Amino acid sequence: MMRNSSSTGLVNMKQKTLNLPEELIIQILLRLPVKSIVRFKCVCKSWLSLISDPHFAESNFKLAANTPTYKLLFIAKSAPETRSIDLDHDAMSLNSSASTTVKLNFLQLPPSSYSSLGIVGSCRGFLLLNCNANIFLWNPSTGVHNQIPCSPIASNVHAYLYGFGYDPSQDDYLVVLASYERNTADLLKHLEFFSLRANVWKEIEDTHYMNAGFYWNGCDPRVGSLLNNAIHWVAFHHDTVVNHIIAFDLIERRVSEIPLPDDFEHESIDYELWEFRGLLSLWVHHEEDDTVNIWVMERYKVQSSWVITLVVSFSEIPTQYFSPICSRKNGDIVGTDGDKGLVKYNDKGQLLEHHSYDEYPYVSLAMYTESLLSLPVVGDRELAS
Repeated sequence: MMRNSSSTGLVNMKQKTLNLPEELIIQILLRLPVKSIVRFKCVCKSWLSLISDPHFAESNFKLAANTPTYKLLFIAKSAPETRSIDLDHDAMSLNSSASTTVKLNFLQLPPSSYSSLGIVGSCRGFLLLNCNANIFLWNPSTGVHNQIPCSPIASNVHAYLYGFGYDPSQDDYLVVLASYERNTADLLKHLEFFSLRANVWKEIEDTHYMNAGFYWNGCDPRVGSLLNNAIHWVAFHHDTVVNHIIAFDLIERRVSEIPLPDDFEHESIDYELWEFRGLLSLWVHHEEDDTVNIWVMERYKVQSSWVITLVVSFSEIPTQYFSPICSRKNGDIVGTDGDKGLVKYNDKGQLLEHHSYDEYPYVSLAMYTESLLSLPVVGDRELAS
């Protein structure tokens, strides 16, 4: 009996697939999207072992560095659920194919607590979450998570600056926290960081900085901008009451000052640092003409290199507000409308899209990059659940 030629071809194809060199299979897997790789853990034990290997995850992250997948994560107000949007997709609708649902069940919080949950940092695929002084690290792509131990001095303090970053010299993640004591007349301040690898908090002495919006907005916490192995905030020196950018160097583990633009309006309270086109940037809100000025520091730490590269008008937005979050690979700028929606402009400052999410009220949102990375190991114990 003659075998059907198409069946023979299928068998041969399967045999060839199964006989691919292991190195070639690894190289193919390394170049796949994180979402696909996570699913492929179920293929066989050898793939599960390979994909779970920290070296594989690091290689995948480095290969994807030139073309990373950027996501925008929304945390809902009343449910242990988040929604994620692919920022490189053409549509920003939560009902589009670019949107996925991610569960936050590991927090085990009552529904009433989700209104207090905020994203206060993002680095290498991990998000730093804060809820009623409890701090968590979470990789939405893999589900890896861990709760950070409370600071020894945290019981009587109010946090006003948060930061989260990676020290490549020691393969270590640092959580940075600036706070002041609530019940002291002289406003004692603390700046400390937690090392995941050492599993310990350490305070930096002689802290003189306060949140630049302290006197106006009741010291709402600011989230640091991560760039050049440093975390950046706008803050004022408590002795001089002069605004500066302060930078916490993640490798040297020390603080330095970076000057703001000479023409920066210090009386403005609506501004924030962010990364724009790979450079340290500052956006400033101007209500009088419905615009946002985007400053860029073209040479890092050189004050004279500050320039206004873009002026964005938000007069067409019903909420009359716009705050940038991130810029896409094609130059588009994505931000919030200050209420319940997202806004997109092109690299010329022209409005492209505005989406309101009235049906999905959220309390916090942040950008992250997909990754397979896990957390450092302390002794024989991996910091992951």
